[in-house]
Amino acid sequence: MKKRILILAIIFFVIDILLKLLIDFNMSLDKSIILIPHFFNLTKVYNYGASWSFLSGYNILLIIITIIMLIILYNYQKRFKENIRNTIAFSLLYGGIWGNLLNRLVYGYVIDFLDFKIFGYDFPIFNFADIWIVLGILLLFIAILKKEDEI
Repeated sequence: MKKRILILAIIFFVIDILLKLLIDFNMSLDKSIILIPHFFNLTKVYNYGASWSFLSGYNILLIIITIIMLIILYNYQKRFKENIRNTIAFSLLYGGIWGNLLNRLVYGYVIDFLDFKIFGYDFPIFNFADIWIVLGILLLFIAILKKEDEI
């Protein structure tokens, strides 16, 4: 793994873990703090599954899948052109994946707290690691469209 990717990934990982700990130690489970009425709350929940609680209760399976995905990601990274966008993309992915993996390993669940209601839809609660992962995927998708994955 390239040094820049590792350093940035550690920064994203630490930010995610610190925010999760801040929420975990200062909020009660299933309680909300309204930040923007009818739009955005901080709501502490424990997610025992993956996105939208998919595979809830299968923590060991999710850990195994995550480790396999990290290995695949590491090998896939070698195919990409080295530039700022791709460095950030892989850093976001590693940082986010590590953050959620650490929660699963230590607690058996992931701490989620970002709670949005968008046009009346109560979106599933998520965390910054999830944001990092989605942004990383979007940036890699751009790289693929620009044919930067064929080195």
